[in-house]
Amino acid sequence: MNYFKIAFSFAALPMLALAEADMSQTTPEVEETPASYTKSSAKFTAEEALALAKKSQNPISNMRSFKFQNNTNLGIGPDDSTQNMMNVMPVLPFQLNDEILVISRTIIPVVSQPSVLTPPDESRINGIGDTSMQFFFSPMDTSSTGGTVWGVGPAFVLPTATDESLGNEKWSAGISGILLAQPGRWVYGGVVSNVWSYAGSGDKDTNLLTLQYFVNYNFDDGWYALTSPIMTADWEADKDHRWTVPIGGGFGRLFKIGSQPVTAQISAYKNVITPDDYGPDWQVRAMMMWMFPRK
Repeated sequence: MNYFKIAFSFAALPMLALAEADMSQTTPEVEETPASYTKSSAKFTAEEALALAKKSQNPISNMRSFKFQNNTNLGIGPDDSTQNMMNVMPVLPFQLNDEILVISRTIIPVVSQPSVLTPPDESRINGIGDTSMQFFFSPMDTSSTGGTVWGVGPAFVLPTATDESLGNEKWSAGISGILLAQPGRWVYGGVVSNVWSYAGSGDKDTNLLTLQYFVNYNFDDGWYALTSPIMTADWEADKDHRWTVPIGGGFGRLFKIGSQPVTAQISAYKNVITPDDYGPDWQVRAMMMWMFPRK
């Protein structure tokens, strides 16, 4: 692909910035975690556990994070094949001014594609898929008061796939928005985006809606229950292949590895609507997130 090196370098910038941010001591920060929070190997207090768990569940929290999310799609095609997609997801907030945050969310998928989704006579193909990037402009985070949080901004899809069966070979752009609330022990809301292709060598145009609602309830000791299905609509496909609509849920926990705050979760979703012939029946999702709260 002609633009692969440029696109993948652009997609890797948030990860480089994450490493640089930890070394920098000059960037002004706005304190967002409880004043009593101190990075140490000591057990979380109840207040710290709830505050950090809620931040981890807020996609546009003013907190750097690095996430690995593994999605295993089951029951694809007549042979009930399995697709696996490991998403590498750095999240970086930047303070634009005293009132506005810009939150960068990047998704770099590492894909294992079954033969039913590859060209004829091809076996399973492994590689990197197309990279998604979202930039949310949001008022300074109100998570500490349990208020409503919102953000809106551009979304992009970069044709970084290492094989044509792992991506659309199209440059796409669109818009994303998020709205959530965090009363008490709850965190709930939704993220929506739609992207349209505007360039690239692929044969099929892109017009893709992604809608994800999420509901989290936080218990004691860092445990929480969740549902966070990802619904999609491919507007370029016919009606029998357009929608994917899952239902399900799971659980997770906030804990420490040494002094490093980490949250992990596992969930399962049944696709009650899925594209005919090649849509998966189930998805099993496992996630681990490294959190870098303000000190």
